[in-house]
Amino acid sequence: SGLIGRSWAMVFAAGGFRVKLYDIAQQQLTSALENIRKQMKEMEKSGVLKGALSAEQQLALISVCTDLKAAVEGATFIQECTPENLELKKKIFDQLDLIVGDNVILSSSTSCLLPSKLFTGLKHVKQCIVSHPVNPPYFVPLVEIVPHPETDPSTTERTYALMKKIGQSPVKLNREIEGFVLNRLQYAVISEAWRLVGEGVISPTDLDLVMSDGLGMRYAFIGPLETMHLNAEGVSNYCERYAEGMRLVLNTFGPVPEFSGETVQKVNQALSEKIPVVPKALDARRKWRDECLTSLAKLKTQMKSD
Repeated sequence: SGLIGRSWAMVFAAGGFRVKLYDIAQQQLTSALENIRKQMKEMEKSGVLKGALSAEQQLALISVCTDLKAAVEGATFIQECTPENLELKKKIFDQLDLIVGDNVILSSSTSCLLPSKLFTGLKHVKQCIVSHPVNPPYFVPLVEIVPHPETDPSTTERTYALMKKIGQSPVKLNREIEGFVLNRLQYAVISEAWRLVGEGVISPTDLDLVMSDGLGMRYAFIGPLETMHLNAEGVSNYCERYAEGMRLVLNTFGPVPEFSGETVQKVNQALSEKIPVVPKALDARRKWRDECLTSLAKLKTQMKSD
């Protein structure tokens, strides 16, 4: 019932589904419900609440439980949201494997643990899948659906359909791969950003500006492949024009950074001047980020309907 679990509960309730939120401590669940209520009421007030139901109607769909067996009784879809710890997640799925039937889908929110590490050996492995959200799931709709090698295709299709139904933007990976897709792209950007700052080519604040006021403006609406397509007369023409230049630049990229030493100090100092590393400042900036994401999501929805 942490940040990800609460977000998932809100997303499913917005889609009209009954949700049972499970945790080991009643106090954690009480806090989670209070947090969900506060968020839903604020979003309803500002007109950005998801779904066709009111905040009260959505809240009525969410109940809590400290008993795992009771929590999953009658469930059709179970979304695991424990901390990113392989042994803890395996323990939960081992417990679920003993109590669920043959129709429920067992899904994990993991951002980097491979399905083969999570689910191998489970009796219900065909019903297991990773549904990796982007943090925070309520404001960023992408969900990466990653199957175990033994996952039944119907599990993938049912998960994909459910995510579409609740208003998320699911993508299907054909096989598992370290980091999935989102983090592989994110780490590629972070890696080059780190090298450019570390080599003194650009300041940390200007580096972030290149993304927020440059590439990010474009990527909020179209991806890198469509960008290629539109920046020339189609992808084939883009490759004819720019392949040599791209290879020339890519061959100058250095090794994977260590993410330590002077560059850490340089980046940390620049970011700390902008956003002090204290809870009040960080929380305020996160709130601002979420408001920006909400406004962007609203704009994108309006543009699609137009």
